Amino acid sequence: MKNYLILPALILSVSIGYSQKNKNAYELASPNGQNKIKFELVKNAPKYAVSHGKTEVITASDMGFLLKGNENLSTDFEIKSVKNSTFDETWEQVWGEKKNIRNHYNQLSVQLQQKSGNKRKLEIQFRAFDDGIAFRYVYPKQNVKDSIFIMDEKTTFNLKEDGKAWWIPANRENRDEYLFKDAPVSTLDTVLTPLTIESKNGLALSFHEANLVDFASMTLVNTNGTQLKSDLVPWADGVKVRVKDTFTSSWRTLQIGETPADLITSYLILNLNEPNKLKNITSYFKPYKYFGIWWGMHIGKYSFWESDIQGATTKHAEEYIDFTAKEGFHHLLIEGWNKGWTPQWYENHMHMFSFTKSADNFDLEKVVEYGKKKDVELIGYHETGSNLINYLKEVDAGFALYKKLGIHSVKIGHVGSKLNMKEMHFGQFGVNYFRYILEKAAQYDLAVLYHESIKDTGERRTFPNMVSREAARGQEYNAWSEGNPPNHLTILPFTRLLSGPMDYTPGIFDVEVKQGYPGKRVHGTAAQQLALYVTIYAPIQMMADLPENYEGKPALQFLKDVPTDWEDTKVLEGKIGEYITTVRKDRKSADWYLGTITNEKARDVNVALSFLDPNATYEAQIYADAEGTDETHNPAAIAISKKTVKASDVLKLHLGGAGGTAIRFKKL
Repeated sequence: MKNYLILPALILSVSIGYSQKNKNAYELASPNGQNKIKFELVKNAPKYAVSHGKTEVITASDMGFLLKGNENLSTDFEIKSVKNSTFDETWEQVWGEKKNIRNHYNQLSVQLQQKSGNKRKLEIQFRAFDDGIAFRYVYPKQNVKDSIFIMDEKTTFNLKEDGKAWWIPANRENRDEYLFKDAPVSTLDTVLTPLTIESKNGLALSFHEANLVDFASMTLVNTNGTQLKSDLVPWADGVKVRVKDTFTSSWRTLQIGETPADLITSYLILNLNEPNKLKNITSYFKPYKYFGIWWGMHIGKYSFWESDIQGATTKHAEEYIDFTAKEGFHHLLIEGWNKGWTPQWYENHMHMFSFTKSADNFDLEKVVEYGKKKDVELIGYHETGSNLINYLKEVDAGFALYKKLGIHSVKIGHVGSKLNMKEMHFGQFGVNYFRYILEKAAQYDLAVLYHESIKDTGERRTFPNMVSREAARGQEYNAWSEGNPPNHLTILPFTRLLSGPMDYTPGIFDVEVKQGYPGKRVHGTAAQQLALYVTIYAPIQMMADLPENYEGKPALQFLKDVPTDWEDTKVLEGKIGEYITTVRKDRKSADWYLGTITNEKARDVNVALSFLDPNATYEAQIYADAEGTDETHNPAAIAISKKTVKASDVLKLHLGGAGGTAIRFKKL
């Protein structure tokens, strides 16, 4: 990975972006001066406020913690020292939605110490970026030698204005697999982040966290009016965080945009994580698309377990490998290949899976060998059932088996409302477990795809073997529930996807799911499914449908062409819950790709092509809803056309209800 340093990291006593108001008050501005953080000790208690231009965003808000024994680490402070610095670099993502990312911020570090009691020290680090602000707490080693038990975090976010929040609930049994709702901030209960808000002051805001290591996940709870408070996810015994000697919280982040689309192309979360630690990552992982023995199980054509309709059989695997190779792809996921699957596997109990023994009717070694002959690599699958006691005993053997067989990706599931039937996925226990497995996988040259996981906080920058995760309500809900309504796909890019890549599993051509459960279907058109490969980012993308639904379909060509690794990303327009139009430039060619989707309402979209090279001509290969097509009228029909275009042109597109359009702009 290359770093292009514009300025080195410097600790400077400079006035740029920084000013002292009085001995207890300081102000930090972003490089362009738009975003400002004011820090102040008020009656010995730390407070901060945030503004954007002339607009107050966060008024004076509390900081600090409550420790075990009712010890208050949020007051009785004095400032011991203040340091300010600036940092500016451009770094290259190994893979990503944008190749080169600028990391430019001004920082203020405030060293505090309590005046009485244990005289505990606490450092608060603030960073001001042009696209938002962040702060975190650092509790350094000090004279007090004891274990630290955080019982509560006092951090609040006092929003100056109310606004429309797009939210899902926190601390529930279903983790994060909910449909997003919108409601005024002042009416919220406890919600997960990223929390996106369309403020009454006209700004778009996103609250989240970055670089979450050995700490509890932060959720947000409305406490009064428009005040949101950090509510750390607890251990089973009620303690929020338990550490020895020191701790560093995750960054509390606030991304600020003039429009919701600005939030999508903010890379603040990534910039707050450490640089890549895996120098050999490109030797075993490159972005790809894959088929899977998966959708058939969800629609009921196959079963996950050993039965007369077992999905994971050697025979089925070889058939899927043949199809994958014939169509020019190189990766195949097979779920249910191992011992332990039963009709009750998904129920909440300590289910026992083997991660080295093949299920009856399936021979892992034979299937891997057959795939090698066809240049098709298997993606490993570990369903833990959230029984981590069992999984951690076997994980080394399971990973070693994959390394021996030449498997370099593993999907790891955690179905169950609690880990080990006890701890919440988002608590400190879960945070540490998911990071441990990620680092363990890197030792075996494995890229990881998490399902039923904690949220992404940008660790893919540090460990780019973290290639994707579910962490939201995905395509599978269309197979066996009431399904995802059309607006769900127009909300995700502005909410869940702000945290990182998502394994939504797009690409269903038979959107009416004719081989599936009666009354269950995808609530959108096939053209919309194509557009999702652009509007939903992930470096690995599944082509989720059955082989027979792709066989002979001209629209399969778009799935062959569309990359999963990008030079650049732009959001041309969008409104949360209604529509979005996204374009991305291929990292390996001069081609651009467009995806535009709408909710249940049909929509005409005018796309200015000014993002194209003004000195070139392109062939626009258009995959659109056929005339008269929408969710309920011939939804699988895709009209394919070609048109010569240039950067000065405007394309007029019609999207049927719950429809979409996907375009490849091939440079001529």
